[in-house]
Amino acid sequence: MSPIPLTKLKKGAKAKVVEIASGKSASLRLSTLGIRAGAHLTKLSSFVLKGPVTVKAGATTIALGHGMAEKVIVEPHA
Repeated sequence: MSPIPLTKLKKGAKAKVVEIASGKSASLRLSTLGIRAGAHLTKLSSFVLKGPVTVKAGATTIALGHGMAEKVIVEPHA
């Protein structure tokens, strides 16, 4: 499958992070949360109208703002 923003991933779907499409500061912040290229995520939930996106990365559950989640480019598992 082709890479998509995390916000487009369906609830309950698993994916691999392929890119963080943002500046150095946001990339570093996401990296400290365990979201970096090569990491595997599971999307737990999201809210309509650009609300937060909740993901599980390893043993950690993380809520990201819609704008930040939009910058996380993932490749869904087949």
